[in-house]
Amino acid sequence: MGHREDLLEGAKRCLLGKGFVRTTARDIVKESGTNLASIGYHYGSKDALLVQAYVSLIEGLGDSFDPGWGVGGEADSAPGSLERFQEVWANIIRSLPEARAVWMLSLEVIIHADRLQEVRKLLAAAQEQGRSGIVPMFNGVPEAELDKETVDSEGRFYQTILNGLMVQWLFDPDTATDAEQLTEGLRRVIAGAQKG
Repeated sequence: MGHREDLLEGAKRCLLGKGFVRTTARDIVKESGTNLASIGYHYGSKDALLVQAYVSLIEGLGDSFDPGWGVGGEADSAPGSLERFQEVWANIIRSLPEARAVWMLSLEVIIHADRLQEVRKLLAAAQEQGRSGIVPMFNGVPEAELDKETVDSEGRFYQTILNGLMVQWLFDPDTATDAEQLTEGLRRVIAGAQKG
């Protein structure tokens, strides 16, 4: 591994151990075995490096959400169906306990937004990537083929649900919404909208 990769891996470990606010450039250097100048050279700033490390952690979670349907595997349900909706959310919810440290980082950014303005700006720009990454699990359309309107509507919808579930599971996993409850709620919303 080169300095760039070493820095990224060191930054990930620092984020998981200390969070955004408490991680210093010196912490990253110590953890990665590199030097301070490497941060600026490879990432521009400590904040940019931390954001890249966080995005990499989130991408790793996204990989655990997706059961691999797009790689030769078959889902038990049709894309776009309520059954697929429940199947995907059940898979996501199963991964939440192991991902607790990563989700705590998300809350840290929200809680300390005034101290992490540069981080917040960089993460806000990365949100579209997250929206486009989650949609294919539900509708079966490859990410590269999604249009902006789908990402802006369906992606925002799923991302909003994901953020709400994350908060519930961090607060109290025993009372958090499960996939069946979420699907039944959507089923009722759809039925009510069709009546109107």
